[in-house]
Amino acid sequence: MSDGGTSPGGAGGAGGRAAARGRQAVWADALLAAAVFAVDPTGLGGVAVRAQAGTARERWLAALAAALPGPVRRVPLHINDERLLGGLDLAATLRAGRPVAQRGLLAESDGGVVLLAMAERLSAGTSARLAAVLDAGEVALARDGIELRSPCRIGVVALDEGLSDDEHAPDALADRLAFHIDLSDLSLRDAEEQDTAAPSASQCVIDARARLAAVQVSDATVEALCATAAALGIASLRAPLLAVRAARALAALAGRDAVTTDDACASARLVLAPRATALPAPPAQDEDEPAEPHSEEQESRAETPPETGEPRDDEPAADAPDKPLDDVVLEAAQAAIPAGLLAQLTLAQGSAPRARSAGRAGAVQQGKLRGRPAAARRGEPRGGERLNLIETLRAAAPWQRLRRAETQRATGDGPPRIEVRAEDFHVNRLQQRTQTTTIFVIDASGSSALNRLAEAKGAVELLLADCYVRRDRVAVLAFRGRGAELLLPPTRSLVRAKRSLASLPGGGGTPLAAGIDAALALADAVQRRGETPLLVLLTDGRANIGRDGNPGRARADDDALTAARQMRLGRFAALLVDTSPQPQPSARRLAAEMGATYLPLPYAGAAQLSQAVRAVGADPVTR
Repeated sequence: MSDGGTSPGGAGGAGGRAAARGRQAVWADALLAAAVFAVDPTGLGGVAVRAQAGTARERWLAALAAALPGPVRRVPLHINDERLLGGLDLAATLRAGRPVAQRGLLAESDGGVVLLAMAERLSAGTSARLAAVLDAGEVALARDGIELRSPCRIGVVALDEGLSDDEHAPDALADRLAFHIDLSDLSLRDAEEQDTAAPSASQCVIDARARLAAVQVSDATVEALCATAAALGIASLRAPLLAVRAARALAALAGRDAVTTDDACASARLVLAPRATALPAPPAQDEDEPAEPHSEEQESRAETPPETGEPRDDEPAADAPDKPLDDVVLEAAQAAIPAGLLAQLTLAQGSAPRARSAGRAGAVQQGKLRGRPAAARRGEPRGGERLNLIETLRAAAPWQRLRRAETQRATGDGPPRIEVRAEDFHVNRLQQRTQTTTIFVIDASGSSALNRLAEAKGAVELLLADCYVRRDRVAVLAFRGRGAELLLPPTRSLVRAKRSLASLPGGGGTPLAAGIDAALALADAVQRRGETPLLVLLTDGRANIGRDGNPGRARADDDALTAARQMRLGRFAALLVDTSPQPQPSARRLAAEMGATYLPLPYAGAAQLSQAVRAVGADPVTR
């Protein structure tokens, strides 16, 4: 008798059922987030929903609208700052001859919820001003000769319709929204099967709102949520604060007057897990002690969504009633990290001052004739720059009465309809992104060849196709023996890159300092050509050949750290992939000295390496 679980068909069926249950769990959490947000929309900030227009998103919005006591007001995509935040009414000002203020849409929505369509297209300036409104709870403007201050306590639903990792809601806005949900992979069937779980504007939410102020949270729960945020690599202090507010709202929704362990676990799952930038550090282990045989299974469970569609609030407490609260909450958050997010985990880029942005889209530079429009600036239209008529008129409007009186006194003639002076001129600013060149620096020494050289080659080959589609350039450096060699100068040729990788042998010493020096020189040359370099160093971090080519581990380590510090001064975006079987302290220290992201991959293969490199390149990192 054949075992259906081991047959291809049986495995595929089991995998399909597990994926379906995972999607149902995502939908259940999305509905729970809608209910919790409805209890405290202004305190929780809002929800970032990543999904294209479709049935699943519309059903979620309908469930949210049913849970909220008031209507949701939509914000048009192309709304200007004056209509959104308030400011000078240009038409009324020109008619009246004096500054006339207008109240913005956000101030008009005070106490309610606004819906931002296509939030990934918000400009940096608009998102920053919107973030300031969420922080202050009011709109405060003082410009163009007017002063405006209006209360504005709102909740925000930001619809992120980005088609790729390059397009996402601005970080300044997303950081202030408690819930980040992704409905991209959900189908109509996933939404239909759990419609009964959808929140309603029922008395339950209204009662929870009335009970919320009296809900108590213990210091131990607050400490557990803060510890979980730190373990998941979440640098923002807002995240644990929002998690505490979400836990109180969950308790109020359940009719409780105090936050329980289940509430804390659910809050960590909803608020902290989607923000994770690192996996929790494994327990300390002696170097001579072999890895536990079930470690791969534990990692696979961390990367795979839970296979049940039932609410998971009680699972951590039921499985481990004697564990410390910190561990229970952390396990709940780690189990909820969605599949695919692990490939996007990036750590802080060190403490060096950040000077320019880098990433898959390249660094931002100013342009005169081409690029995306940015905020206009004062100046005369010279050297190819173009006059921004609207901003020029807006700058001139508050001074019309004074200028008319001055002109009439000086000339005795009737004043002109509109008087524009040189100091009013505003010119357009355009921004364009430079081309990105990804420089792979591969450790082909004997220690690396025994470990992950094959996987490193596979990762580079997988990424080359992605770079070809994006028209990015790729360079390959390898170091072994006594020095480094440029296998492939910056190119878009997929054939040449694969050929250079196929001929890369492994073995010999580890001249790590020479490899870093060669990478630094190439990155500097790339930058001088006006491109953006992105360094990806694949090594185990154990050097044994110094800069002078002589063996000696102590001298080689010192040289490698010196070279790493020199690279840090260049402020290049960099990723160090630790390719050793177990994470090495030497590799972590090297990454810290370089100011690079450290990514240990003790069990990942070529596909996971490629996904991690794409994630670092896709998310612009300012350094």
